[in-house]
Amino acid sequence: MGDWWYRNITEPGKLPLLLALLSFMATFLITRTITRMIRAGRGPFRNITPGGVHIHHVVPGVVLTVVGGFGAVGSGRHGLAASVCAVVFGIGAGLVLDEFALILHLQDVYWSEQGRRSVEVVVLASALGLLVIGGFSPLGVNDMTDQEQNDRVSLVSTLFINFTFVFITLLKGKPRLAVIGVLVPFVAWFGALRLARPGSYWARRWYRKRPRARARAGLRAYRHERRWSRFDRGFQNLIGGTPDPERKPPPS
Repeated sequence: MGDWWYRNITEPGKLPLLLALLSFMATFLITRTITRMIRAGRGPFRNITPGGVHIHHVVPGVVLTVVGGFGAVGSGRHGLAASVCAVVFGIGAGLVLDEFALILHLQDVYWSEQGRRSVEVVVLASALGLLVIGGFSPLGVNDMTDQEQNDRVSLVSTLFINFTFVFITLLKGKPRLAVIGVLVPFVAWFGALRLARPGSYWARRWYRKRPRARARAGLRAYRHERRWSRFDRGFQNLIGGTPDPERKPPPS
């Protein structure tokens, strides 16, 4: 175990990344636990409102992210300073991304349906961090031999082809597959070759005169939502809390 840890984590300088990821995930889970307790009126925790202004935890999160990020850049990948800065950065990133939906919508949507975006982003960021620790490199560079990487033509061609698939996947309305495809090119190839999501730029541009393609895309999206939406929402509710029910306007 010690030899494996040294060869795969310590020697390649992945310890700070691992510490950042663990502190990021732990901060998110602890923060969600505290906010759920505040929401339920349990425990000693309360919202911080000096002078009547609600201070969201994204504020200290931004400060910690900046401090930890600059410190990590200046300290390299080895040593105690690098590990400490990585933990500070991970804590800050966890606080920031827990309120990603607030930044996106510029309003407090923490316990609304829009607030689910924060959970999605945190899960996606955690998955990407695990892939990087596992040895995946951006746009398939890790799949190339040393000789191919030294050949500029092969390297640039591989990057360009994989980036093209990532870009097409994004145009087809599949951002999660596109982001993961940056590290796992097969995922981007799969997303690029499949039908576009209804309402995506690709569907609006290329399916306008193809009614059969529009119908197939809509049917596939419906079946996908019917099959996976319950599991997806249940998982998000489990780790992020159930959103407040949407308020319907009173009858006129």
